[in-house]
Amino acid sequence: MGRKAGKELEHSFEEHFKRALSPLLTLVLLNEKPMYVYKLSQELEKRSNSTYKMSFLYPVLYRLQEQGYVEEYSQEITEGHRTRNYYMITDEGKKYLRFMVDKYHSLVGAVDEIIKIVRE
Repeated sequence: MGRKAGKELEHSFEEHFKRALSPLLTLVLLNEKPMYVYKLSQELEKRSNSTYKMSFLYPVLYRLQEQGYVEEYSQEITEGHRTRNYYMITDEGKKYLRFMVDKYHSLVGAVDEIIKIVRE
């Protein structure tokens, strides 16, 4: 494998991994409290030591809304009637989050078992 192909695969792996975990991480944060998109993005970046800098949260939130795991509501934030859209996890979203966390731990454990020889 050439140097360029290796870098492309490395980038591709990281991007796919992040995208796959985006719904899980979004629901984890919304399980703590309702948030607007910019705050979600800031929290993900802060808690991941800048590993998660996601500019594609809207598609994740829209998909979670369609699935019934997240609801959107508007809240007035200024006297001039400026509003901000917040997202909150639903009861179904909390059930789904517990399911995803269990699956995540199961999958990570299985992968760790498979790749442990590489780390030894």
